[in-house]
Amino acid sequence: MVQSLNTKLDLTTQATAFVGFTEYGNIMIGDKAFEFYHKHDPRKYIQIPWDEVDYVVASVLLGGRWIPHYSIQTKKNGTFTFASKDPKKVLQAIRVYVDGQKMVRSLGFFDVLKRAFFRKNKKK
Repeated sequence: MVQSLNTKLDLTTQATAFVGFTEYGNIMIGDKAFEFYHKHDPRKYIQIPWDEVDYVVASVLLGGRWIPHYSIQTKKNGTFTFASKDPKKVLQAIRVYVDGQKMVRSLGFFDVLKRAFFRKNKKK
């Protein structure tokens, strides 16, 4: 059985982790870490201590009314993408432990196109 890093839990909710295959389980946000535990297999878990979080990137659509998924970019181990029942509550709980400057919106579809086609030519 896996030991939780947290001593106090702020939020627990059902979630989906997008790591290779789609994994269903629960997210636990506490005072020490962001944790994801698989619904049926106790060997499948993700524990991200708050000091390892580099950025939290949220995909925001419809003017902030819908957040389909969010990612946690770590300093050493890459990016982990999640979707949950109530992403606004999850992001608010994360914001208590992560600086607001490190919580960003992902680029929209047209922003990606603008960067691809209208960037300044820096080769000279």
